[in-house]
Amino acid sequence: MFDIHNITLGEKITAEDISEDLEFLDDWEERYRYIIDLGKQLPELPDELKTEDRFVRGCQSQVWLETDYDSDADTLYMAVDSDALIVKGLAAIVLAALNRQSPQAIHDYDMDAFFDRIDLLNHLSPTRGNGLRAMVGKIKQQAQSLTA
Repeated sequence: MFDIHNITLGEKITAEDISEDLEFLDDWEERYRYIIDLGKQLPELPDELKTEDRFVRGCQSQVWLETDYDSDADTLYMAVDSDALIVKGLAAIVLAALNRQSPQAIHDYDMDAFFDRIDLLNHLSPTRGNGLRAMVGKIKQQAQSLTA
């Protein structure tokens, strides 16, 4: 059974962990394999959650974002699914940085600086890069709606 609270990216695997792992790998072919392996850790969203309101516009592949806000803990939980393995891996990178954070921390987190640090956008096609930004934008928009 699907439980968004069981996704440990952002808790057991952080953005810092991913940055360090990517630095260790010699070339981008190895880094792509690592990113795809990260994506395999994401559970598949049940079909009933693959709805229009969860669909991320601007992505080359089909991408859905599910969120759950725990107001008592001020924590936003996220799950992302895609029909493309590399996109699931990119989503895992985003979740490592933003999942299980407060809406304010998500709003304040500089994803572009993180992407620059791991040199990610220079190694993606423009359409993949735009899709990645769309995914981050939708997450930040949802976080912003919780801080307003």
